[in-house]
Amino acid sequence: MRWPILYARSRRLPAALAALAPPAALARLGDADPASPRLSTLLLAAGAMALSAGFGGPDLALDRTAALRWAPRRAAHVLLAIVLVAAVLPPGPLAVTVRDSAGLTGLAALGAACCGRPYAWLFPFTGLAASFVVPPAPDLATRILTWPLLPPDATPATVTALTLAATGTAAYALAGPRRR
Repeated sequence: MRWPILYARSRRLPAALAALAPPAALARLGDADPASPRLSTLLLAAGAMALSAGFGGPDLALDRTAALRWAPRRAAHVLLAIVLVAAVLPPGPLAVTVRDSAGLTGLAALGAACCGRPYAWLFPFTGLAASFVVPPAPDLATRILTWPLLPPDATPATVTALTLAATGTAAYALAGPRRR
């Protein structure tokens, strides 16, 4: 039972949980308009960005030489981050919360695999910024770009979020965080 505690500490889980406290308090206190999911999406992105600090240990060379198989642990790490973001920050409808937490955390895991742990937060930030800036339109490309802000029954949003979650989890699990 000692290794999960050491793993959590090496992945900065206490600091990430502390960083989740302000968005969680805001989610509980804020009067979010159900018709406008901007606040809930912003809070979920903040949670994914906070937990992205744990997508890599303090010494990548040590991780790569360990006798343990890291792929299952990394995949479990991303899945636990998705659950944690969805559970701690429940500001909107459950379907949107689960969809957006999966997609945004998948983006953070993809960012860790592509750019390294220090820059993993850029991917969910950029995805969120694109969804806020692009004006709504009925075409498919716009609906894919604005997936976090779409209603729960929007198929392009669900497919995009699941694709990002699966791609990010697979990339991070198989490749691990990129070296700087």
